[in-house]
Amino acid sequence: LQQRKEKQLKLLKTAMLQTLFTKKNVPQLRFKGFTDTWKQRKLGEVTKIVSGGTPSTNISKYWNGNINWYSPTEIGNQTFVNSSKKKITELGLKESSAKLLPGKKTILFTSRAGIGDMAIMNTDGSTNQGFQSWVVKPHITDIYFLYSLGSKLKKQALRKASGSTFLEISNSEVKKLTLYLPGFKEQTIIGKIIELIDKLITFQQGKTNKLESLKQFLLQNMFI
Repeated sequence: LQQRKEKQLKLLKTAMLQTLFTKKNVPQLRFKGFTDTWKQRKLGEVTKIVSGGTPSTNISKYWNGNINWYSPTEIGNQTFVNSSKKKITELGLKESSAKLLPGKKTILFTSRAGIGDMAIMNTDGSTNQGFQSWVVKPHITDIYFLYSLGSKLKKQALRKASGSTFLEISNSEVKKLTLYLPGFKEQTIIGKIIELIDKLITFQQGKTNKLESLKQFLLQNMFI
């Protein structure tokens, strides 16, 4: 039953994304009160695209500080990230190309060796050079709305990627990725609904995992 509910929620989310985020300038599904056409924009016009960097690993004063410093391997299936495995110091940040990104306003976007993995950063932090992160602009782009467009933007990024050793997409090419945007108010409403569905999916997954753990416990302890 839990798995069925989880599947139904995922199907609902997919159906919403397919009808809301189309290539047309007016989606099939629309909330009451909104009639303006969606406008095609470049990602670099509606967000600030920020590259990462790595402080020298030979200088101990740069490391084990209190500033989050993410690597692509830490960005997986989770929607939000709060704390990185490795951390750098203020000096490490200052004397490297790493940049401090604002929490709750930044989407981490991996740009090499696994292009297009994404997570919303809840707290301030920085990244290594394997990212081209998106900092949303106030009252222009809703962060969860943009995060929900991730799969479409990832497909574009993979087409634009290049490299002989491994595929990578540059800062300038990420800026050229295109998307359709409604007004900020409509973005916010859509973002909140998609986020609610994601939370319900996570809740159902949690219940399913607990039931599976209970089953394993019973199988291990009730049968000779």
